[in-house]
Amino acid sequence: MAVPWLREAGGTIVLALHVQPGAKRTETAGTYGDSLKIRLAAPPVDGKANAELVRFLADAFGVPQRQVTILRGETSRQKSVRIDAPAARPDRGWSAADPAA
Repeated sequence: MAVPWLREAGGTIVLALHVQPGAKRTETAGTYGDSLKIRLAAPPVDGKANAELVRFLADAFGVPQRQVTILRGETSRQKSVRIDAPAARPDRGWSAADPAA
């Protein structure tokens, strides 16, 4: 089943994300339009939310943080993030029906 927030090609995944900084904990939270919504337990100050996003995605996909790149949206809630050579695929459980997978 194709989801609008994920593109995959040649061992690379690109995610369309809507992030919500300042949450109680970092977790997926369903979808927001055509984006996957991620709540971040970090404030949107001095790059802390972006660092938490990279850490969360690196842990979830089983890759070092250097393999997670914010392509667009450094200062926005709408982001495009690339994950190179993911070892795990937690995104298969991330959907509106199962937001906390």
